[in-house]
Amino acid sequence: MSLPEKAFPVSWDQFHRDARALAWRLAGANGNWKAIVCITRGGLVPAAVIARELGIRLIETVCVSSYHDYTEQGELKVLKEISPALRRDEGKDILIIDDLTDTGKTAEIVRAMIPKAHFATVYAKPKGRPLVDTFVTEVSQDTWIYFPWDMGFSYQKPIAEGEMG
Repeated sequence: MSLPEKAFPVSWDQFHRDARALAWRLAGANGNWKAIVCITRGGLVPAAVIARELGIRLIETVCVSSYHDYTEQGELKVLKEISPALRRDEGKDILIIDDLTDTGKTAEIVRAMIPKAHFATVYAKPKGRPLVDTFVTEVSQDTWIYFPWDMGFSYQKPIAEGEMG
């Protein structure tokens, strides 16, 4: 698979730093988070980091399938809903965590389930940004983020040999 023109590869170290930066912002937003609802699968890693940093023990998942071939967003399917206990009070004092908001379609579905929850992502694109309350880094809509769990190690030619990426 070749890299798109605007590629944003993220290392494990960088992702961990960015997830901790998100935790710092969330610590200042509310000291009484009751639980985290992470959107799988991308939200699992930042949710673990944020749960550790903020001392949150209750972590729930909402499973939404949207990227079926890793390149285009397809029809959205809710595979697992949020537990009724966390939907009480429309999600007040609950954190929704995801790695990225892209088009905002997944965010719309989850927000409708718990509209009073605080939605936070590590990265945000312009179309999805209005749906999140807190994020760390904005990237352009036409940038593809390569997360560390999607990549492996491979040889990279030197820039001087004409290879970009």
